[in-house]
Amino acid sequence: MRKAIFITGGGSGIGRAVAQRFAREGWFVGLTDVNEAGLAETAALLPAGASWTRKLDVRDRAAWDEALAAFTQASGGRLDVLFNNAGVAHGGPFAESPQNEIDQLIDVNLRGVVHGAQAAYPWLKATPGSCLLNTASAAAIYGSAGLAVYSATKFAVRAMTEALEIEWAADGIKVRDLMPGFIDTPLLTPPAHAGTNQSMRESVVEAGLEFTPVEVVADIAWNAVHSDKIHHLVGKTARTLAFAAKWMPGRIRKQQKGVFGAGKS
Repeated sequence: MRKAIFITGGGSGIGRAVAQRFAREGWFVGLTDVNEAGLAETAALLPAGASWTRKLDVRDRAAWDEALAAFTQASGGRLDVLFNNAGVAHGGPFAESPQNEIDQLIDVNLRGVVHGAQAAYPWLKATPGSCLLNTASAAAIYGSAGLAVYSATKFAVRAMTEALEIEWAADGIKVRDLMPGFIDTPLLTPPAHAGTNQSMRESVVEAGLEFTPVEVVADIAWNAVHSDKIHHLVGKTARTLAFAAKWMPGRIRKQQKGVFGAGKS
């Protein structure tokens, strides 16, 4: 029986690339997103009969149970990988952040991931060699000025990955995460925060930082679910930040204070 992966945020970006990568390996792919048009576009890129789609708001705990029950019925009872990937991004000074943006970051990036892990656990436990794969971020390596709440949610995802990797080992479930730097996906298209018209993509370009292609992320996701390593850095920015956080944390603070201070003057 072919293996099965359930992906949140499958309507674009990393989720779409991972869907294509696993489908090429012959897996049955469950695609979920709040964007139904995006889901249809992703499904159209996959081989006939290789996918299952459903609209899912990851903030809705009951909807998770319904979606996974339906998906596993279609997959023959298998859930080899739950890819907790759906997320949102907002930035800007913490003191100026609108409450609705803060709430959305916490609800989608953290509560949605917790819901996914809770709902998937019995299905993962019943599938030998299964894996929970979470999308964290390079922002989970060192707290990022201008991304305080986003960074906090991704640190929480990192912490939950580490904790569940220990808790679920006896059940035969691997728990892994991805820590991408800047990936050129629709997540970077909207304004960085409510107080600006500049997109996060434009901010990254202005800073002279690199984008990692989604295809690279997909390859690393494939490797992650077959790896013994817990955290998987994606892109030059993530690797550089991980090195600096370990060996030169003071330099990170100095650089961020300089950039963030200059941005406020």
